[in-house]
Amino acid sequence: MTESSTDKARSKDRLPEYAIYKPNARGSGGVVRFELNREKGAVFVDGANQSGEKQFDWEKKITMKWGLHDLGAVLAVLERRAPDAKLFHKTEKFNSAFELASQDSPDRAPYFIHMSHQDAATKQVKKVGIPLTHGEAAVLETLLKTAVARLMGW
Repeated sequence: MTESSTDKARSKDRLPEYAIYKPNARGSGGVVRFELNREKGAVFVDGANQSGEKQFDWEKKITMKWGLHDLGAVLAVLERRAPDAKLFHKTEKFNSAFELASQDSPDRAPYFIHMSHQDAATKQVKKVGIPLTHGEAAVLETLLKTAVARLMGW
C-alpha cells in the first residue's frame, strides 16, 4: 500500500488509523481510512482510488473532517437505526460528500461507502467507492463510538 511522503511525515504525529483497502484485479478499487484527531476535535476520513496493483493514489485523495453530528449519522446506519447517512460539506473551494448505505441484497456487501469531492472553481469531481463487510462495519462502529467518547472528553 503506497503512501505519499506527506502522509508518511504526518503519520508520526497522529493516532493510529483504520484503513479499509479494497483493491481489485480491474484496478478500479479504493481505500477509505478513518483517523481520530483529538487536537482538531474531529475524525478525518480519507478516500483514494486504486492506482496499480495494491497501490492507491494518495496524492489525489479526498478528505473530509467529521464532527459529532457526522459521527452520529454514520453510527445510526452501522447500528441499523437508519438505512443510510448522507454527509455534505461545502466550502468556498470544495464540495465533499460521504454516503454510507446499508444494502439488503444477499449478493452484495451489507454496506457501501461512496465519497466524492468537487473543486468549486474547475467543477472537477473525484469519486471513491468501496463495499464494507459486516466485520469491517463492526470495527468501524466500535472505533467511531470510541471517537465520540474521546472527543467529548468522557
